[in-house]
Amino acid sequence: MSLESEGRRVRLLDNPLAIRALAHPVRLDLFSLVSRDGPITSAAAARQLGISQALASHHMRQLAKYGFVEPAEATNDRDRPWRLTDTSNFTTTHDDPHSAAAGDVLEQVMAERSLANLVAWQERRDDEWRDITGAHRSMIYLTRDELAELTGAIEALINPLVDRRKVGDRAARPPDAVPVEVTMLISVLQQTEGGN
Repeated sequence: MSLESEGRRVRLLDNPLAIRALAHPVRLDLFSLVSRDGPITSAAAARQLGISQALASHHMRQLAKYGFVEPAEATNDRDRPWRLTDTSNFTTTHDDPHSAAAGDVLEQVMAERSLANLVAWQERRDDEWRDITGAHRSMIYLTRDELAELTGAIEALINPLVDRRKVGDRAARPPDAVPVEVTMLISVLQQTEGGN
């Protein structure tokens, strides 16, 4: 199911099987490659990830089964490239316990991957990028409405930048554009008894 959110298509993941399919580490790697590089064959993806072509092909078919990727136009009779479906933006639903549990697993896997990406970036970044990348943390006290307002404001800043260039479209990118992962992790901390 797709939703329209301020003119953008957002896929609502309400099928626990689809959510769990995407939560698989190899499938997330493949999904990221297709998002970053545009149409890519299973063979090319396998080389980049250091896995077998058969494994990459199997997981691409699983992503296709649940509507995350689809066959792209081939440039010859031999290649079978894959591309993203109409949107790479998705959100999970918590309408039933099975979808909520699957969504929690996906969130945890994505958080772990984002942390691993940050550590890998720290190992290779240079001074040019140091002041505008990395981890930033703020402790604030908010009501539920204020937190919703904050989340909406952050998304309102990011969404126009996402919309500026279609994910997977190399031709739309300036030559100096680099893939940037922005992960928003928001959690409510447990207060100590009597704490303010």
